[in-house]
Amino acid sequence: MPQTPSPQTYRVQSFGCQMNVYDGDRMAELLDAQGLTPVAEGGDADLVVLNTCHIREKATDRVFSHIGRLKRDDGTAPLIAVAGCVAQAEGDEIMARAPSVSMVVGPQAYHRLPEMLSKAVAGHRVTDTDMPAETKFGALPRKRRSGPTAFLTVQEGCDKFCTYCVVPYTRGAEVSRPFADLIDEAHRLVEAGAREITLLGQNVNAWTGEDGKGSAVGLDGLIRELAEMPDIARIRYTTSHPNDMTDGLIAAHAEVEKLMPFLHLPVQAGNDRVLKAMNRSHTVESYLRLLERVRAVRPDIALSGDFIVGFPGETDAEFEDTVKLIDAVGYAQAFSFKYSPRPGTPAATMDGQIAAEVMDERLQRLQAALNRTQVAFNDATVGRTCDVLVERQGKFPGQMIGKTPWLQSAVVSTDAAIGDMLTVDITSGGANSVFADERISVPG
Repeated sequence: MPQTPSPQTYRVQSFGCQMNVYDGDRMAELLDAQGLTPVAEGGDADLVVLNTCHIREKATDRVFSHIGRLKRDDGTAPLIAVAGCVAQAEGDEIMARAPSVSMVVGPQAYHRLPEMLSKAVAGHRVTDTDMPAETKFGALPRKRRSGPTAFLTVQEGCDKFCTYCVVPYTRGAEVSRPFADLIDEAHRLVEAGAREITLLGQNVNAWTGEDGKGSAVGLDGLIRELAEMPDIARIRYTTSHPNDMTDGLIAAHAEVEKLMPFLHLPVQAGNDRVLKAMNRSHTVESYLRLLERVRAVRPDIALSGDFIVGFPGETDAEFEDTVKLIDAVGYAQAFSFKYSPRPGTPAATMDGQIAAEVMDERLQRLQAALNRTQVAFNDATVGRTCDVLVERQGKFPGQMIGKTPWLQSAVVSTDAAIGDMLTVDITSGGANSVFADERISVPG
């Protein structure tokens, strides 16, 4: 069996959600530990890991397109590993259709990537889509570097089985990582440079565990413990499910100063019949009452959501209900998608599949409504004084960009460094960001 030279360089390309970004970073750390050198996006690497997402339309076709683009001008190609949710769902098809792919690894098995790489170098094609709960986290190397913000996966999988969604099939059942492991990883993230930590999960607010005293706690208990760490300045969490917004978590938004006033709480649609067909298990009314409870304890909270247009059977009137909900809530941010049938999900075989041109028109109208509310929210923050955590350089010299407490990108003229926390006055709002002036302390 022909052998392949051991790769010296690698590139991980992650697509989709923040959990994929987290997974991609951890795979990079695994490869770093093997002595490989990372190559920037667009550069030629000996090994390319495509860390895929199955949520978007034609996800599998896009993977094959990315694989095809990796072929070099001389006809050769790097070692290719396909990871993530498309690998989990379509691994056999990928191996059958793409002989240039050497490895297929699911999201619960990527800690075995070095072992798979050894087999690939020996000339074998390897697939690992097992779903052992929890084992990957204990096998991952210590994080050595971090920017000022970092992700921390606390929960994986989903038990909700929304009829349009593949996550329960690609990520498995809901699993909460142990409390002590999360505290330990949070300490390591801080040591690596993180000042803000975002807790991640498919249903992050479904996380449960036992604290250091053996008491049962939910996500609010974990947040309160993390807030006691002096070097953590900010805490966020995403993505939440309305059914798992507990009284304790709502109270944490009032009581934990380090918990940022931002809540991503997907609703998906603004009509009860559509929500029932989606198996969302909440109504428009219950969702609105929940938002009222959150706003009652944290009036300045910024709300974010997810929306699907063109779900099978959605009528024009039902779509209008979603637009009305958007205007009623006034989202600061949101993500919107056209419905895309995912193989193996109940919605894929439902009657009333919506024509593509109808979905296109509805998505444009939905995004216009969301843009209106986002601009309105940004404009409403003009005049506020807040802290901004600097994350990167801006477009022009002397310009830095960071996040406000409400997750807005704030453009500030400053000589501050990445990782600094600035007190600023928001001076103007735009469609996707705000502009702010640094507030300079005057001695005496």
